[in-house]
Amino acid sequence: MVGTLAACGSSDGGQGSGDSKTVTLVSHDSWAASKGVIAAFEKQSGYKVNVLEDGDAGQAVNKAILTKDNPQGDVFFGVDNTLLSRALDNGLFQPYEAKGSEQIKAEYRADRDQHRVTPVDTGDICVNYDKKYFADHKLEPPKSFDDLVEPQYKNLLVTENASASSPGLGFLLGTAAKYGDDGWESYWKKLKANGVKVVDGWEQAYNEEFSGSAGGKKAKGERPLVVSYASSPPAEVIFADPKPDAAPTGVAEGTCFRQVEYAGLLSNAKNTKGGKAFLDFLLSKKFQEDMPLNMFVYPVREGAQVPPEFVKFGPQAKDPETLDPAKIADHRDQWVKSWTSLVLK
Repeated sequence: MVGTLAACGSSDGGQGSGDSKTVTLVSHDSWAASKGVIAAFEKQSGYKVNVLEDGDAGQAVNKAILTKDNPQGDVFFGVDNTLLSRALDNGLFQPYEAKGSEQIKAEYRADRDQHRVTPVDTGDICVNYDKKYFADHKLEPPKSFDDLVEPQYKNLLVTENASASSPGLGFLLGTAAKYGDDGWESYWKKLKANGVKVVDGWEQAYNEEFSGSAGGKKAKGERPLVVSYASSPPAEVIFADPKPDAAPTGVAEGTCFRQVEYAGLLSNAKNTKGGKAFLDFLLSKKFQEDMPLNMFVYPVREGAQVPPEFVKFGPQAKDPETLDPAKIADHRDQWVKSWTSLVLK
């Protein structure tokens, strides 16, 4: 889907990336930004912004790699730490150190020698639970990976396909970080025996299968545990009408894996000058503070404020699982292959 996020200000007629007045952003379907914030960038920079949304994160990255010699746009946003090495190894990006990079919190920086990507946001992939279900059943919600294989949680969890979905892959990587190379497969055998359900992607898992979300309630979802994000509970509050005093869903903090999303200037981009200006913009305080209520992620810039709903209902995990990007690069494809054969067959 191609959408222009603000009124076209260009009068010279060109619409593609080759038009020096247009900068084209390629992203996954979850890209969102306030019209006023984009309009401010367009006014200040002189570039009109076009957005090409290209499926979920995995699909978008793979398509960008396949089209890298003749890219669809100038900047790609939405490659995360689970897929970063695939993008870098395939030469998807050209080097550029965005203005404001010194403001990025140290723990989110990557590729520091070559600056092929710019960290933009972070979030935690975690199991969410339906508070009403657990209250009605007088059952304590799970708190950790270990809890999820206990018999009282049998047939309660839905997750996404790790070979096709970013949160599904993040959840797999969380278990690999927790249990190590020697232990994660036996953990998944237990999880499978305990009735975990696997669906294609987040939309289906969260808005159809999960009993705690607004969408899941309408769809009569039957699973009170879902792999989603730590920022999902504030989203449930913000989009509810009327707004509840407490989030209807909670987060099992011992199941979180930290995700970082990056943007980069595409190799062979036609409008490199506009692309660089847009990357600078993604690190600006204005954009960083606009992100949480649009994409339900946290800023990576020092001093950027988050909305009170995030602080109250969706704080970042205190001790999330993490993995070195180099380890993800070395093991991801084999882990996914083993997971597929273990869980889906």
